[in-house]
Amino acid sequence: MTHAHSARPAEIEVIEAIYAAINRDDIAAVAAYLDPAMEWIEPPDFPTPGTYRGIPAVLAHITRGRSTWAEGGCELEGFFAGGDRIVVFVRARVRLKGHTEWLDGPFADGWILRDGKAVLAQSFGQRRDGLVWAGIDASGY
Repeated sequence: MTHAHSARPAEIEVIEAIYAAINRDDIAAVAAYLDPAMEWIEPPDFPTPGTYRGIPAVLAHITRGRSTWAEGGCELEGFFAGGDRIVVFVRARVRLKGHTEWLDGPFADGWILRDGKAVLAQSFGQRRDGLVWAGIDASGY
């Protein structure tokens, strides 16, 4: 995993814990890392697009998406920080329930944390877009 630009280890640990809980289908554990004002934003080309506000809505959104997986998970491939924004390069590799083929694809999630809690997660279909969102030079991506 690449930790670049000034991403703080404590924030990386929180983000890693959120993905680990999602991967093991422990949605209740995710709640411990979310600020009450949490927003989760997914773009129109994602399977469950929209803006989800507040812990109950975010957890319901994660539960809905995670409940479609038969197996697999999200692998974190890199962390990049720009100011208070952290971008995580993610590779999702999952097999959906009732299917035999695997879905495998890279994307980026942008995060903002405050006082050790996530206040924003925003997904980007193109990793470069996540870097631009965080104000990071994306010319190499």
